[in-house]
Amino acid sequence: MPSGGGGIVSPRAGRAFVDLHCHTRGSFDSLSDPAAVMRAAHSRGLTHLAITDHDRVDVALRARDGAPAGLTIIVGSEVKTRDGDLICLFLERAIPPGLPAAEAVAAARDQGGLVGIPHPFDRFRGSLLNDPRLEALAGLVDWVEGWNARIIGRGGNEHGATFALEHRLPSVAVSDAHTVLEVGVAYTVMDGDPSTPAGLLAALATAAIVPGRASYMARVITPLAKLVQRTRGNDRVRPGRPDGAGAGLDR
Repeated sequence: MPSGGGGIVSPRAGRAFVDLHCHTRGSFDSLSDPAAVMRAAHSRGLTHLAITDHDRVDVALRARDGAPAGLTIIVGSEVKTRDGDLICLFLERAIPPGLPAAEAVAAARDQGGLVGIPHPFDRFRGSLLNDPRLEALAGLVDWVEGWNARIIGRGGNEHGATFALEHRLPSVAVSDAHTVLEVGVAYTVMDGDPSTPAGLLAALATAAIVPGRASYMARVITPLAKLVQRTRGNDRVRPGRPDGAGAGLDR
């Protein structure tokens, strides 16, 4: 499996190597080609990759059908709620942005999906747990990102891991990749088969995080990606619009 440096190790039988948070050019802030993302995930030893574009699932749905043998694509979305961001997995339909967090969780459950809290204490992004009043949402979710490779500075990941421990929630490590370079830079090792909601829930009980950090060079690409996507008409999905409405073609 990839270490923090992205090396390759052969997976062991009965174990899964999972990145539950990754973006492609379906997101307004990424230019990553989905096929290249999947090739990178496969070559680096991941067995499961969640494609979680912002408020969209259309690209992930197509990627799932074209995944290479040995790699399972989990269709998900990073949903911008009124209270902060959520990761919702095993979706067939996009969850509209702008809902209260509890309603977004309910919308994911209606599809049989699972829900996690991304970058919970990141000061620079839509981090749900920066507001202490939202701690009660811990009872509604299935995991917390105890390590997000894109968090800048000290404390954010540590607070996330501590929160997960205090609320008896599984803690996972994710790449939050917005470039192909970042895929699998951080990941979670699990026992079992997390290819289904029930399978992932069971596997989360065995989760062991493998931390790593995105390079600053990769992060510098994000503002450029936003500019390019804006010129293509692929801006952030707005509340009240269907999946991808107002966004440019997935070219």
